[in-house]
Amino acid sequence: MFGVVFPNRSFPLDISTFSQIDTTHWLLDMNHFVGESYDSIREVCIFLLNNFTLPPDKALAVYIQSPGSPFLFCGAVTPSRPSAVLSLPWPDPGNAGVPQLTADSTPLSAKIGVSVEDLATLPSLDVAAERKIERLALKVGENLFNFMQSFCAVDGSKLIVPTDILDRWFKKFQERAKRDPEYLKGFAL
Repeated sequence: MFGVVFPNRSFPLDISTFSQIDTTHWLLDMNHFVGESYDSIREVCIFLLNNFTLPPDKALAVYIQSPGSPFLFCGAVTPSRPSAVLSLPWPDPGNAGVPQLTADSTPLSAKIGVSVEDLATLPSLDVAAERKIERLALKVGENLFNFMQSFCAVDGSKLIVPTDILDRWFKKFQERAKRDPEYLKGFAL
């Protein structure tokens, strides 16, 4: 049905590497694959195998789960997008530091989940691009705030800035971007 590759970390792994939960859900226990260093795995390439096709209204969704945290949607493949390289932004572990209650309890581990789902119910398939845009906007905003802060005066509980501060910041921002092409790339990291 599907296969995965962890770029620069594995050969292609097929569905047999995953534990099948039911007819539409599979789990890969990262402890068996990389142990506790699961968060060093930053990308996964998932692909539909040649002899398998999903119905046009279905998708193969990919989720990740750090120990003790809920599953987080990472992206999906569809009949029109039969492969994808997805970022794995591992969430902070939840109650992973909580001791196990019994000696025979299975230790908490990170997992990658794959499930067949209705395409219409999934969030945007380009989650990584949305996160990059969000980080870019936050870094540009932070740059503006720091620039404005250097020209601020305080009047009681209000910050007073010169009326031309946005124009001055924008000119400086544009000039720096023209001089140093790498400057804007630093905002996108």
